[in-house]
Amino acid sequence: MFSLSGAVKIYYCPYPVDLRKSFNSLPGAVWQHIKQDPLSGHWFVFFSKSKKLVKIIYWETGGYCIFAKKLSQGCYNIPKSAAGKIELDGRELYAILSGIKPQRYYKRYKLPGN
Repeated sequence: MFSLSGAVKIYYCPYPVDLRKSFNSLPGAVWQHIKQDPLSGHWFVFFSKSKKLVKIIYWETGGYCIFAKKLSQGCYNIPKSAAGKIELDGRELYAILSGIKPQRYYKRYKLPGN
């Protein structure tokens, strides 16, 4: 798939977005819905209204990259935006793309410093 460095954050849009948008329109949706700079190098995740399609847009040196995945059956389990939280970690994103409900799994231990 792709790898993340520790400095990269993952944000998702809690509102459904028309995913006919692409390189020219999704950066505007980042500004409008997520209130972040699309050129920051962070990843921005958008889901369709039916929750069958996901697009991830991020900036790499030289231009935008888009990852898209459409499910043939079922839908993605999008986390509830608790208290306006729109940030995911890499494990949560991987769980969502794999069909796991992020609310269902939990840490059995507490990491030092958390």
